[in-house]
Amino acid sequence: MTLKIYNTLTRMKEDFKSIEPGKVTMYACGPTVYDYIHIGNSRMVIFFDVVRRYLEYVGYEVSFVVNFTDVDDKLIRKANEMGSSVQELADKYIQAYHEDTKGLRVGKALNPRVTENIPEIVAFVSGLIHKDVAYESGGDVYFRTESFEKYGQISHKNLEDLQHGIRVEVDGRKKSPQDFVLWKKAKSGEINWSSPWGKGRPGWHIECSAMAAKYLGETIDIHGGGEDLQFPHHECEAAQSESLHGKPLAHYWMHNAFLNIENEKMSKSMGNGLTIRQLLKENRGEWLRFVILSTHYRNPLNYNGESLHQAEAGVERLNNSFANLRYRLQTLEQVNAAQETGNLPDLGQNEAAEVKQAVEQALAHFNRSMSEDFNTPDAITAMFDLAAAANRYMQVDKAAADSLKALIAAFEQMDAVLQLLYTEEAESVDEEVDRLIEERQEARRTKNWSRADEIREFLINLGIIVEDTPQGIRWRRK
Repeated sequence: MTLKIYNTLTRMKEDFKSIEPGKVTMYACGPTVYDYIHIGNSRMVIFFDVVRRYLEYVGYEVSFVVNFTDVDDKLIRKANEMGSSVQELADKYIQAYHEDTKGLRVGKALNPRVTENIPEIVAFVSGLIHKDVAYESGGDVYFRTESFEKYGQISHKNLEDLQHGIRVEVDGRKKSPQDFVLWKKAKSGEINWSSPWGKGRPGWHIECSAMAAKYLGETIDIHGGGEDLQFPHHECEAAQSESLHGKPLAHYWMHNAFLNIENEKMSKSMGNGLTIRQLLKENRGEWLRFVILSTHYRNPLNYNGESLHQAEAGVERLNNSFANLRYRLQTLEQVNAAQETGNLPDLGQNEAAEVKQAVEQALAHFNRSMSEDFNTPDAITAMFDLAAAANRYMQVDKAAADSLKALIAAFEQMDAVLQLLYTEEAESVDEEVDRLIEERQEARRTKNWSRADEIREFLINLGIIVEDTPQGIRWRRK
């Protein structure tokens, strides 16, 4: 099944073809590490984690880079306010980033830091000056925007429309208002590095161009980030890289849409920012992944308390189905081992055929959805279809091991990409809970339903969920 990706550059869905067969190079612009990441940041982080996982799922070897901007005006300002160094501040929030993204079930990527790549950045800027597309002025170095005819190709605006949007100060040192900074002259007391143009530090855009080239190559397969990065950041990146190397920076540009809070744009000034660290204190990372992935990445996403509540219910429904399958298989294998008769014969041929068909249909639905520009909402629907089939099968009196294994394997295949399932570690029940469960079983045996229900409610209040299965009592903590 051919993977199609919506390319911001062409505004079209295109068949994906990697530069090198079987391998993919991918770069996503990471955070400026002056604070904890918020739920808006998490949309990019989670989505491109899923992109990487799906590419690996279909057989690609993926080289994935997410950079850290660990020096810029915000870091310098906050470090001064806190009485710390820029490096100390960056180290703190990089550690926090790794902790928070681990809580979101985000896999590892290569995370280069700007401050670790200053020589490469200086060399990149020198190369642009040598090609006469950049110039030094008063210790700063600027890119000559008019030298790049395709400037505006990603945001699809012309240079005149963009001249008021570039995030640099307009002053007499620039030859044109649209020119953007590559190297900033150090102010008194600021962190700085030596360069041919004096002491200073990199501009924002040059960082990613230099690191993408160093770690992935002069042209990469996929470059991604939030839609707010289309201009100026990605526009400037493309101009720099193509001007130096004479080839495209990326073949496919991907951008996720904004995340709003209660239908309002998230911003510190409005006081509606939610950090992932705050949310993970009371919520599972899988619930937050569900929220993010339940909306197509190119559509705006509105977050509120109800969406998180729905996500919790959805994830628990999937996990209960998966856990019941595993428990049923474990019980079946225990019975099998106790009888010492080898594998039990496959039972229920009609049911087995239905399971096989359901598994094939769910996986086909999943792959079709993900290959159509990473349609994660539809992929989640495929997972629910599988859960429904599993729940139906769990009603049979005698389940077949092969059918249970097929359902479990299908869940695991989908979850290798989506990361919504979790398994609780084996737990021991204290004596009181153990006694209550035994008492409830006795009440059921004697048809004392009111007492059985009373104990069940009491256990729920203790955080113990009791489930009656054909094989007996199964319990788990909330």
